[in-house]
Amino acid sequence: MTSDGCMLCPRKCGTDRTNYMGACNAPILPYVAKAALHMWEEPFISGERGSGAIFFCGCNLKCVFCQNHDISNGIVGKQYDADEVAKLMLTLESRGAHNINLVSPAPFVPVIAKAIVRARNDGLAVPIVYNTNAYETVETLKRLEGLVDIYLPDLKYVDSRISNKYSGASDYFDYASKAIDEMYRQCGLLALDDAGMARKGIVIRHLVLPGSVDETRRVLDYIAAHFTKEINISLMSQYVPFYNACKYPPLDRPLLKREYKRAVEYGFSLGLENLLIQEMSAATAEYTPVFDGNCD
Repeated sequence: MTSDGCMLCPRKCGTDRTNYMGACNAPILPYVAKAALHMWEEPFISGERGSGAIFFCGCNLKCVFCQNHDISNGIVGKQYDADEVAKLMLTLESRGAHNINLVSPAPFVPVIAKAIVRARNDGLAVPIVYNTNAYETVETLKRLEGLVDIYLPDLKYVDSRISNKYSGASDYFDYASKAIDEMYRQCGLLALDDAGMARKGIVIRHLVLPGSVDETRRVLDYIAAHFTKEINISLMSQYVPFYNACKYPPLDRPLLKREYKRAVEYGFSLGLENLLIQEMSAATAEYTPVFDGNCD
């Protein structure tokens, strides 16, 4: 926040979020829609006991297919200050969480940074995962250096026309590519502990969309050309036509098996060495949590 209002994200809406909602549909203090052990992340994030996910309300993208639209566009639960977020982190660790997984954290970086420091001072020992759509500014991410252990960004699009049509952000790639560079600078390649759990590093996620394999190829081309071939990529098949997807064919249908197969084959053809793939059975609404404000 500045005297000109909120400038945390690429929207730079200038809103006084102490009194109003910003372009992210969120006030300055976060509403937490759910805090729970989450089993449906990548295996090295969820492990056997689950990732300690804290789902925040609000989002600075406007994805027409958003699976969490109830909380990206609305409010569930109650507001938490930095001390309360820190307590949530410690509670999740006490329940066995392999890590603390901050989901859609971008609008709340100042609060989250304070919460991480306080939780660490009170004994938090598990890694912090920053789970983001990557529509972020480098300046804001620098405030998290030394606090976040694992970055889990999406790289949704390269083409500005597609990112504008599906997520309302023609400048998505311009910002996301620079944001991911900063995340990589801070944390480097993924490192696992002796149990195979993520300890530090970055994993770039990409959701393959129906009728958009060409865009997936552009994303993979960029990653392969820009980073070492050892970079970890989670190529996801879990698309489900949520929210307003019915108005945007071909997003109104599930991803086809042959589309995902082409995407996977292309990734391997580029020599990408750490390409994590999903079963097509992951494309189900059953894996989307019920956002009820429950943090008990």
